[in-house]
Amino acid sequence: MVTTRPPRHRPDSSGSGGGAAWLERWQVPLYLASLALGAAVGYLWPAGALGFGTAINPVLMVLLYATFLGVPFARIRAAFADVRFMACVVVLNFVVVPLVVFALSRPVAFDPSLLVGVLLVLLCPCVDYVMVFTRLGGGDAGRLVAASPVQMLLQMVLLPLFLWLFAGGAVVAAIHWAPFARAFLLLIVVPLVLSVLTQQLARRQGAARVVMRAMESAMVPLMMGTLMVVVASQFGHVAAQFGLLVRVVPLFVGFLVVMPVLANLIGRLGGQPVVIRRTLAFTGSTRNSLVVLPLALALPPEMALAASVVVTQTLVELLGMVTFVRVIPRLIRQRPGPGRGAPGQDVRAIGGGAGLMAVTLRS
Repeated sequence: MVTTRPPRHRPDSSGSGGGAAWLERWQVPLYLASLALGAAVGYLWPAGALGFGTAINPVLMVLLYATFLGVPFARIRAAFADVRFMACVVVLNFVVVPLVVFALSRPVAFDPSLLVGVLLVLLCPCVDYVMVFTRLGGGDAGRLVAASPVQMLLQMVLLPLFLWLFAGGAVVAAIHWAPFARAFLLLIVVPLVLSVLTQQLARRQGAARVVMRAMESAMVPLMMGTLMVVVASQFGHVAAQFGLLVRVVPLFVGFLVVMPVLANLIGRLGGQPVVIRRTLAFTGSTRNSLVVLPLALALPPEMALAASVVVTQTLVELLGMVTFVRVIPRLIRQRPGPGRGAPGQDVRAIGGGAGLMAVTLRS
């Protein structure tokens, strides 16, 4: 389940609770199955793309409302209590990541639609299913819960600035900001405001608490439905533009290779323990694709390929996260040295036999 609280270790004995626990336990393969189903539907029934495209906005509104409900905006002050962790998160996602994205995006800088798609999706850190993969990969999802409202607000403020800096004034000027602004208002601001109001009401009204519990229980089906609808609606575009979209796949793979190394380095410089460095690896690598997708869909027709770029990144990232769940705990781990368990060194190669990059991970 795409949730922002640690999983229950003892399954609920009730039917609904047991079902929610089962969905949470199997959410990763369920997400992959939804992607495969969406691709199959898009391939076998291309005429249905228009209908699925019409369903994207309503589905995304519900999903983002449920996602934002799990972001504890009332705990923003508490997020700053752990100054070193918050500093690591902010530096990683809003200083280091933009530098990496700028470098990675240069090979597609000649094509505004590819460039804007890459920038939109890679500049925004994930605030939803990153919690899932962080838990599965041995990180501290609770810390990310506290940091999520800060990350959400910072990306909303800084994204226009980064677009202007990295894409240039001419590209930014070509964007028709009216539909972009409407999409931002309808699909980001409205669910965000409603979620904050629901959280406030839940403090004193039982009905609001029921809504929050219901939306939390529905997160896995909502994410599955959204992934299926998005892929089914965009599969034809992705297939038709495969020759262009294939250019961004190495960029997304490169991002997944580089970011855990840099996240681990930032964590070490910040004096963070192993579990927090794993957490940084996940937050630095996962992106907010489903949040920025409505913005990509609102771009002018000459930049329509940007939405397919975002969908392509989602496919690459989810496959990467399945790998990360097993790889990150081995790359970033505590290894006692001689004597009384003093920290030692662990040298691993990222990329396995391909030897893409060697990095020393010191506990």
